[in-house]
Amino acid sequence: MKSLTIKEINNILNGELVGNTDQLITGPEHLHKAGSNHITFIGSNKYVLQWETSKACAAIVNENLKIEPGENRVLIKVKNADLAMAKLLEVFDPGPPKLDVDIHSAAVVHQSAVLGKNCKIGAGSYVGKNVVLGDGVIVYPNVTILDDTKIGNGTIIWSGTVIRERCEIGSGCIFHNNVSIGADGFGYRPSEDGKGLVKIPQIGNVVIGNNVEIGANSCVDRGKFSSTIIGDGCKIDNLVQIAHNCTLGRSCVIAGCTALAGSVTLEDGVMMAGGVSVSDHITIHTGAVVGAVSLVMKDVPPGQTVLGVPAQDHKKTLKQWLALRKLVKP
Repeated sequence: MKSLTIKEINNILNGELVGNTDQLITGPEHLHKAGSNHITFIGSNKYVLQWETSKACAAIVNENLKIEPGENRVLIKVKNADLAMAKLLEVFDPGPPKLDVDIHSAAVVHQSAVLGKNCKIGAGSYVGKNVVLGDGVIVYPNVTILDDTKIGNGTIIWSGTVIRERCEIGSGCIFHNNVSIGADGFGYRPSEDGKGLVKIPQIGNVVIGNNVEIGANSCVDRGKFSSTIIGDGCKIDNLVQIAHNCTLGRSCVIAGCTALAGSVTLEDGVMMAGGVSVSDHITIHTGAVVGAVSLVMKDVPPGQTVLGVPAQDHKKTLKQWLALRKLVKP
């Protein structure tokens, strides 16, 4: 087990030490779960009082908080406790599982596939015809990558993921368990005789930029024609649905259980909380924020925060909620 002194930790974080402890620190932990050999973090006044009852010997805290270390305890004051803790988590990270061989004997790689240097392919995985994998791509067991797909350097694909034909994936991406890339979009029309539904062919693909991370069980459907596009640096949570022909700009953030209907556009830096639904052909402009469990039924201007069903400016929604509460007698 890795252990560090408080001075070694502060050398990494470059914060201000307040107090002292001789306790060796074996890892980070939540305030209420921490033992005497743990370091924790406090990012807001909401958690300051919990420091008094926590057993942690050290805490990374925002420098603007009023808090005292206590006996044989220490604080590391930094500008942003969340970012500092992220840096420390990298130090204590035990690392991902290692694949013992480059290509497992139980993997199937088509003879026409092109593999870059230091690729790893786990047992039960399938790499199809004319697939191109860049240098250092890691494919964990039981992944399927179908024909004519291209994947950039250093991308990591976790077990259960399926990447359908003709998709294009950038470098440095992470796809967690059971991600679906390039399944058919949901397109049907009533048949002429009115007795059934006609499936609309989905002949496009999915294009994903660099440094995109997609959480477990999320789906990005292929375009009906042309491409569904995920821009560089986007971070997508678990259980997210991105329908056919959606376009995401750079560094969009989408939390879990959110669903984008077909041909939605998110411009750069859009942030969406959990459980959001967006109607088809909507544009959410640069830097906009959508609050949790909202239903977006019209375009959202740049930089605006919207909330509610239907979504509107969050201040207006909050006033409406307050007015409704006043109508209800205690």
